[in-house]
Amino acid sequence: MTNKIGFIGLGHMGMPMAKNLIAAGYHLQVYNRTISKADELGLASVTKCHSPAEAADGMEIIITMLSEDEVLKETVLGDEGILKRLPENGLHISMSTIAPDTAKLLSDAHKKNGSTYLAAPVFGRPEAAAAKKLWICTSGPQEAKEMAKPLLEAMGQGVFDFGEEPGGANVVKVAGNFMIMASLEMMAEAYTLAEKNGLDRMKVAEFFGSTIFNAPIFQNYGKQIAGKQYTPVGFKAKLGYKDARIALKLSQQSETPMPTVSTVHNRLLSAVAKGWGDADWAEGFGKGVSEDAGV
Repeated sequence: MTNKIGFIGLGHMGMPMAKNLIAAGYHLQVYNRTISKADELGLASVTKCHSPAEAADGMEIIITMLSEDEVLKETVLGDEGILKRLPENGLHISMSTIAPDTAKLLSDAHKKNGSTYLAAPVFGRPEAAAAKKLWICTSGPQEAKEMAKPLLEAMGQGVFDFGEEPGGANVVKVAGNFMIMASLEMMAEAYTLAEKNGLDRMKVAEFFGSTIFNAPIFQNYGKQIAGKQYTPVGFKAKLGYKDARIALKLSQQSETPMPTVSTVHNRLLSAVAKGWGDADWAEGFGKGVSEDAGV
């Protein structure tokens, strides 16, 4: 495999992922809507492109890290999309949170094009991406997984296989993000309850994070929510709301009763409606519950 790959999407997650690939010895043929962001990667390490098609031109592999389903569809299928120039037998690795049916649509489009699609969504915030500590889930053809393995290992601390169905890894990602959202709501309610009953919410969070809820989600987000400290923004509330919509839709499509999905969906919808869409999603939960409680 050549050390030159395509890369699209230099957002909060994409930028540190791209840096880790460069550190692993890869040269990136990059497209980003604001292409000047590629300058941060170093001119010797990137070739700047002016369309997704140009980024895919001649590449054996192209990676996308894009936050919205519709943006990803246009990036792949549009007039200047990846499929216009990705060579036959080329591989597209999609690493963002999208709906499973979007993954299926894109996989089918790649098959018609003679190329291959691999779902590889990640768990982890930007600081985890920078530290090469992402957890990566994959689904798609086995040959594609083997081809992608060195790249994924350059960006994460573990890669987990969820079969050959294109959307399988995306179901895992949606389920995981739902569990995080439910945990954020739970912590916001618990620590607000403690505060309203005269306790130091930080002390309560520290107790739970070091004992019966001794896990990164409760330790890291717990400090944010208990301390009401929501900057720097790691994951925007409006993107959390997008993920909640996907989870709600998937539960309806599969006839899976999930009452808590409605709770977190409405919490994030409320955050976006209040103008907090660009704030951290932890603030959407923490500030939302505090306001409801009058504290």
